[in-house]
Amino acid sequence: MSIAIYNTLTRSVQEFTPINDGEIRMYCCGPTVYDYFHIGNARSFVMSDVVRRYFEFRGYKVTYVMNITDIDDKIIKRGNEEGVPSSAVAERYAAAFLQDAERFGIRPATLYPRATETISEIIKHIQGLIDNGAAYVMDGDVYFRVSAYGEYGKLSRKNVEDLEVGARVEADKRKESPVDFALWKNAKPGEPTWEAPWGTGRPGWHIECSAMAMKYLGTTFDIHAGGNDLIFPHHENEIAQSEALTHEPFAHYWMHFGFLNIDNEKMSKSLGNFFTAREILDKYAAEVIRFYYLHTHYRSPLNFTHEGLDAAKAGLQKLQGLYETLPEAPEGTTPVDVAAFERRFIEAMDDDFNTSAAFGTLFDMARELNGVLHSASGLEAESRQAAFDFLHRAAAGVFGVLRTEAAVGGDRLLGDVMQLLMDIRAEARKEKQWALSDRIRDGLKDLGIALEDGKDGTKWKLGE
Repeated sequence: MSIAIYNTLTRSVQEFTPINDGEIRMYCCGPTVYDYFHIGNARSFVMSDVVRRYFEFRGYKVTYVMNITDIDDKIIKRGNEEGVPSSAVAERYAAAFLQDAERFGIRPATLYPRATETISEIIKHIQGLIDNGAAYVMDGDVYFRVSAYGEYGKLSRKNVEDLEVGARVEADKRKESPVDFALWKNAKPGEPTWEAPWGTGRPGWHIECSAMAMKYLGTTFDIHAGGNDLIFPHHENEIAQSEALTHEPFAHYWMHFGFLNIDNEKMSKSLGNFFTAREILDKYAAEVIRFYYLHTHYRSPLNFTHEGLDAAKAGLQKLQGLYETLPEAPEGTTPVDVAAFERRFIEAMDDDFNTSAAFGTLFDMARELNGVLHSASGLEAESRQAAFDFLHRAAAGVFGVLRTEAAVGGDRLLGDVMQLLMDIRAEARKEKQWALSDRIRDGLKDLGIALEDGKDGTKWKLGE
């Protein structure tokens, strides 16, 4: 049975056919590193991670590229507010992204290209568009000429004429059309710049992703993924500026992940319901949050509540308990058809990654196994091993929701390292080496680990 994917480009569920048999080239829009990523971003990153894991579960070799946008208006603004170079802001939050992604159990991408490392490819791409008439230079800025690409709007289903009407109020009068968008921005005081044939400046956001994707995945690749909020204008513009240059399809399948609301309201700092990923990870295990995300189909909106997370935690404990019980269960005589459950799991996931139905299968299997395990006859050894292996490959491997022995061992190692650091800090405080003591505390805080000094000594926790 083949995998079916809902393709935003065609607005239909299509049978997935890779460009090269057995191989998948996949690009996921990553973070713009001016702040910690929030739990809405986290949903997209986790869902994309699960899609990648499932393809690998089905035997595909996946080249998975996630960009890091490290030059952008928001990064420059943050640097100006803090009085530091934008590159320092980008480095700080790029490191934080990788730390938090690891805490979330998101497997490292094959490549994490950065926009600032792809400037030569961006300049070459823009020059090609200028040469073929799809872009024009205006006072050192370069704009994409939307009228030069006849299929503009095919992803978002937006009409160019309607867009022109809506854009005229705030349009740059220098542009040929109000819908033309920036490929290159002329140098401004205090901003990082690069030399280009048409003038010194920096790239626009959209062209960065096109250049990074094509540099590592080719002019046409299999899957482009990202949040629903990126369909327009970001992904629409990516398609236009890429296909106007190559005259080939940019990506065959476009996957988009649904919006996330907080207690039925849009997440907003002004409403006080804005949460970063690391804030939630301080309160709930990554496996619980992933489990919560995966209980809703990736294309549907998700309502994020603490009550829902608590319920997810209780539900996940049932699978975790079974996973830990199976290896030590006494040998019995009753078989369970684990292969049938695996077939159901695959059918659900092949149906546009129906994670909710797939989890239903895992819980059905758990109920049957628990019944047999507690019966007088017990579970036969072959079924016990098959069940454990399947849970490991599906719940831990595909979904990343089970704590395996490796994870527990990592926790023990972290605990040992933290105890050593706290002992060194205690000795420093005893010797009145306050600078060393503060350096340990502040350095750990930057890594997301908080130290709490109390009458019973020092304790640590992930967070802060």
